[in-house]
Amino acid sequence: MTDSPLPFEQLGGADGVRALVDRFYDLMDQSPQAADVRKLHAASLKRSREKLYEYLTGWTGGPPLYESKYGHPRLRARHLPFTIGTRERDQWLWCMDRAVDAHEMPDELRTFLRTKLHQLADHMRNQDEPPVRPSLPVADT
Repeated sequence: MTDSPLPFEQLGGADGVRALVDRFYDLMDQSPQAADVRKLHAASLKRSREKLYEYLTGWTGGPPLYESKYGHPRLRARHLPFTIGTRERDQWLWCMDRAVDAHEMPDELRTFLRTKLHQLADHMRNQDEPPVRPSLPVADT
């Protein structure tokens, strides 16, 4: 019985995770589609890049870099100072989906990561927003 490689290994180890994070933040920094979520970050993305790299390294099965420095991630609590609604979530996911799609990895891992990252991003929302009501067709009179 052979063990499946960890997501960390399938992503290319430390270099692969770094490339994924860099692509994600390059998209956020340069794309008008991510303008609102970009505004939530400091002018320099250097610290954000490093923290996401450390977090994703451990989250994908690599060394627990983030936890070693900062303790338990408590992601939702750490994001509470920022206004994160559906728009910010969707813009974050727009960047992450494209970064994941551009990264070389097995299709099963891509599907797994997208599912888990979408769940994670939705969990970070901290704004109560009214439910979206479907528009009703207008009757002809």
